[in-house]
Amino acid sequence: MYNYKPLPFSHPSFTPKLMKLLFTTCLLFAALNVFAQRPSILPGISNALTGNDKRKIAGKDTVIESDTSKENKEPRYFYVTGSTNFFVNTKGGVAKRFAPSMEFGRTYGIFDIGLALGRLNSVSRGSDTSKFIELRPTINVFSKGRFSEALCLGAGYVIKAKQGLMTEICNSINFNISTTVAIAVVQGYCFFDGTNSSRNAQYMGFSFTYNFLKKHSVNKQRKKAAIVSDN
Repeated sequence: MYNYKPLPFSHPSFTPKLMKLLFTTCLLFAALNVFAQRPSILPGISNALTGNDKRKIAGKDTVIESDTSKENKEPRYFYVTGSTNFFVNTKGGVAKRFAPSMEFGRTYGIFDIGLALGRLNSVSRGSDTSKFIELRPTINVFSKGRFSEALCLGAGYVIKAKQGLMTEICNSINFNISTTVAIAVVQGYCFFDGTNSSRNAQYMGFSFTYNFLKKHSVNKQRKKAAIVSDN
């Protein structure tokens, strides 16, 4: 008579082992499939690709600078401004009315912060007290294409003057000739305070600004986009 021997996997004790083996194998394949789709498991390759991408982007006028604001897409750069102002309510000739100044600062989107050095007149006599130093924060309140309007609130000190404390409020209409060059018409008031006296003066003038923007930079592209967006 034929002696029948059951197959090993048909044995009752083998079934749980087979199910456990199949489950473990499926779980292993699933895990491998998930991690294979994640680039983070190959940081070296991911970083290399990122570097290549950056080099490709750099060749297309989008160099990312360390001072670029990635969150709010605002250009950030240094600038220098030369101003030629004339006091309109002061007695005397041109030399007594002419008030030149130079400002160096940094732009943060629509906000500028600068330090200005200048003179309240171009008359030099004895112990000259017309030289001043001033902190000038400025905000862009309106812009349309190449035109914009800005408001400035300044505070400074007139060196060795009896009315040494100087404050200023002014507004300007600016025209961006290019991404790096701008001109403006300025009108404002200066207030001078001392221990025993005070006075105020009104002025009008012109200013010329140069923006230090790198070629092929994100900041320059953002500045250009802001100028031509509404043209």
